[in-house]
Amino acid sequence: MNAEFSEKVADVTASKQFAQSNDRTLSREVSATIIPSGDPMSLPAGTRVNIANRLGGNFTVVCDFGMFRINGADADSLGEQPPTDAPVAGQTDAYGSHGAAEHPGHSGPPDEAAVWEQLKTVFDPEIPVNIVDLGLVYSMHVRPIEGAADKHKVEVLMTLTAPGCGMGPVIAEDARNRVLTVPGVHEADVNIVWEPPWTSDMISEAGKMELGLL
Repeated sequence: MNAEFSEKVADVTASKQFAQSNDRTLSREVSATIIPSGDPMSLPAGTRVNIANRLGGNFTVVCDFGMFRINGADADSLGEQPPTDAPVAGQTDAYGSHGAAEHPGHSGPPDEAAVWEQLKTVFDPEIPVNIVDLGLVYSMHVRPIEGAADKHKVEVLMTLTAPGCGMGPVIAEDARNRVLTVPGVHEADVNIVWEPPWTSDMISEAGKMELGLL
């Protein structure tokens, strides 16, 4: 991210922190992801944190050790309500994320508008704008699964705000899990690409308004 854009993100985050009390003490040890490296780390019980963002059901927190993402499934450690969605098994690496789901009783292809709405619930942990309005999603296609009657795959191409961002796999996995909740989506492939390179010009008008860029 360029310096001007990073400064805007920091200003928006700071204003949201000021708007409500976000100081918490972890009630138990919790697995977290270091931002922006993407490395895993355990935060011990009793750690004092400040919730910088509540994004897509997950939490970006700041403490003396740095900045971290805590999964929504561990919301109880922060005294928050965990999500009701069940986790989906899949595979994730630096190039993207793949997973599968079943939707008994559904027939026909998934609603593409519903897929886009689910993608709008996914966030870069550092930026309070969803990945669609941020301009990170380059394409989304629904395709029949060859050899599987009435089953469909969603293929998403997305990028990141900076090459080599360690949070890429985390964001791709979030996107995969959200897409798989849409009835009729039996497989989801979220692939990270670097062409064309992302710039802040790709942010939607709604996203620019959220970040104070308009």
